Amino acid sequence: MRGADKLLTLVRGTSDKKPNEKQTAEKKEPEKKESTKKPQDEIKELIESPEPRIKTYIQGFDEKLSGGIPEGSVVLVAGEPGTLKSTAIFYIMYMNAMKESKSGVFISLEQGRDSLVRHLRGMGLDPRDVEDKVSIVDLSVIRKNLEGMANRTWLDIFKMYAQNMKGALNYDLLAIDSLPVLEVMARFQSPREDIFQLFEWLKELNSTTFIISEMSSGETQYGKHGEEFIADGILHVKMECVDDANIQRRIRCVKMRGANHSPNYYLLMFQNGTFQVTRVIAE
Repeated sequence: MRGADKLLTLVRGTSDKKPNEKQTAEKKEPEKKESTKKPQDEIKELIESPEPRIKTYIQGFDEKLSGGIPEGSVVLVAGEPGTLKSTAIFYIMYMNAMKESKSGVFISLEQGRDSLVRHLRGMGLDPRDVEDKVSIVDLSVIRKNLEGMANRTWLDIFKMYAQNMKGALNYDLLAIDSLPVLEVMARFQSPREDIFQLFEWLKELNSTTFIISEMSSGETQYGKHGEEFIADGILHVKMECVDDANIQRRIRCVKMRGANHSPNYYLLMFQNGTFQVTRVIAE
C-alpha cells in the first residue's frame, strides 16, 4: 500500500489490517472516567469563578459582599468617633492571620502603639496572638526614620517605610489610621491630586489596603477631597439613635468594585471578641 493510501485509510479508520490480541492488549489504555459535567456548565463555572477575596470574618457580613473584599482593593473605612473602625480593621487582620495565615501591617498615626495594644487586649483581640503575622507600628517609628533625612518629605519617608516592610514581610493587608492625620503630616499642597497619587501608589503595593477616615455625626460625604471616587470600596459605620436611651452601631458597604454587594445598613455588634451583623429591625 502506498504511503498516501495508507494515511488515508488510517484517517478514515477503515484499515483492513486487524491487530492481533497481543497488540490489542499492549495498546489498551486504562479507562478514563468521563466528566458528568456538560461543556457549557464547565464554561459557566470558569466565567463565574470569583476573584480571590479577603474575608472580613464579620459574621453575616461577607455574604453581603459576595464572599468578601476583592484582593488588592483600596478600601475607605469612614465613620464618626466611637464606631469601632480601627478595632474592626484590626479584627479583620487578626482573623485573617489566625484563619488564613495572612500577614498584615497596621500603621497608627493617631494612637500610640502601647495605647492601641492595651485597647485591643481589652476587646479580646490580643496582638500577641498574631505577632508573627501582624505588625503594629505608630507615628514615632516613622518620626525616627526622619532623622538624618532632611531632604525627604514626611510622605516620602512614610512610603519608603511601607515599601520596606512590604519587601521584608510581603504583607497581604495594610491599614492606615487615619487619612486626616496623614494629610496633616504630609502637608498636602493640592489635596485632591496628592490623595489621587497616594491611592494609585497604594494599589501598586499589591496588598489589600484599609484607609480609616473620620466623619462628623450626620455628615453625608465620605471624603473631603474626592477620595470616595478614587477608592475601590467604601465601608461606612455610623451611630444610629433608635430612641431616647439606645444607640446602635450600623455598617454598610457603600461601594465595592468587583463585588455584587448589598447597599443596606446592618446592625453591627461586638461580643466576646467577635464582630457580627444582623438585619436592622425597623424602628
